[in-house]
Amino acid sequence: MKKVSLTGIKPTAQPHIGNWLGMHRPSLELAADPSVSAYYFVADYHALTTIRDPAELRRLTIDVAAVWLAFGLDPARTLVYRQSDVPEVFELSWILACFSPKGFMNKAHAYKAARDVNVAKGDDEDAGVNMGLYTYPILMAADILIVDADVVPVGQDQVQHVEMARDMAQRFNHTYGAEVLKLPTALVRGESGVVPGVDGRKMSKSYGNTLPCFSTAKQLRKAVMRIETDSTPPEAPKDPESSLVYKIHRALLTKERAEDLAAEYRSGISWGAAKQLLAEDLEALLAEPRAKYDELMRDPSAIEDILDDGARRVRGIAAPVLARVRAAVGVR
Repeated sequence: MKKVSLTGIKPTAQPHIGNWLGMHRPSLELAADPSVSAYYFVADYHALTTIRDPAELRRLTIDVAAVWLAFGLDPARTLVYRQSDVPEVFELSWILACFSPKGFMNKAHAYKAARDVNVAKGDDEDAGVNMGLYTYPILMAADILIVDADVVPVGQDQVQHVEMARDMAQRFNHTYGAEVLKLPTALVRGESGVVPGVDGRKMSKSYGNTLPCFSTAKQLRKAVMRIETDSTPPEAPKDPESSLVYKIHRALLTKERAEDLAAEYRSGISWGAAKQLLAEDLEALLAEPRAKYDELMRDPSAIEDILDDGARRVRGIAAPVLARVRAAVGVR
């Protein structure tokens, strides 16, 4: 039987190169494996933890689907769907919530981060924390478990969510003494699991330190030129391992090309030349997907049709899983 790979993304903004390297590329590479059935979903209900504008949510949902298609998703051989079109996800989410101790949920990274910020400010530790944020890992677990996913390609910062889904499945199975839910595994790409931004912190939209995938070539080059460097003279040898420009560039390259580039740093490449090489490689990588994305966004109805078809197909997969769960708990 084929191994099931599941990938989801919240419709929050256009992707940056860290998203591409940490999630899109490994997901699509896995989907190309003939032994894998790849499923992709737009996590629009997850976005409700922060988005309150209905028009924006609809727009971003179409946008993120266009991104996947532009990067090479083939809906003829894979599944792409909208989370909100699969009600089985939400029924399973409630059932999992009933098997998830509060102490277990307190360990979730997103909740702990919000709580720590509040404590540092002297506010109530739960100020501004809605239950959607708090129970986010439960809904994500339902996304994963409802399709019997074997692997979930994620960035390093998302590994905990897959581990929590696995823990929930194990707890449920142990309660009923049967392998009702399949145990998923996180699939993390090596060095590109976490890609640094132009300021050295993790590349993140919230930090404003990204290299956007679908900006123009001119805008992308301008972003590359913002990457922080030291005052080493242009002709002086440079340590590639301590260079932020190299760390970002290395994530794009094969091992052999990365080694060749490292040798150029040690030979005394200038920072301007190093950034120019990075900008050129990024443009070569992104020019074609950018053009396809622009074309797709001119016809949103075609994207809607793809999402509708995907939802119909994935519900045929989710229904038997939910039936197993309902039978186990004693619900008709």
